[in-house]
Amino acid sequence: MIDHLSLPSSDLARSQAFFIRALAPLGIGVLKAFPDTIGMGREGADFWLVASPVAPTPLHIAFVADNRAQVDAFHHAAVLAGADDHGAPGLRPQYHADYYAAFVIGPDGHNIEAVCHQPQD
Repeated sequence: MIDHLSLPSSDLARSQAFFIRALAPLGIGVLKAFPDTIGMGREGADFWLVASPVAPTPLHIAFVADNRAQVDAFHHAAVLAGADDHGAPGLRPQYHADYYAAFVIGPDGHNIEAVCHQPQD
């Protein structure tokens, strides 16, 4: 449904460093880099960090994890990269029985989530 998403950043270098570390456990990395824009993804650059001259309004973004271990690893890596914990890894049965997710507040106040919809293996 969505081809790509651009996330504004008031400090592109800080955001790039954070997302490189936080998203590595999900297999997401930098695929393209321009002076004011960084393209990240697995096979194609579908997540973009874009320099913003003002502090952006915080957004919520959820990244797909292949399994629950990736959710755990994302949360650990994101916190080590400087994020604030906003919800430790665990089931969120209010969404559905196998909704396993973790949440952090990253640069610019964005609520970043990793989620696995698969049952425990």
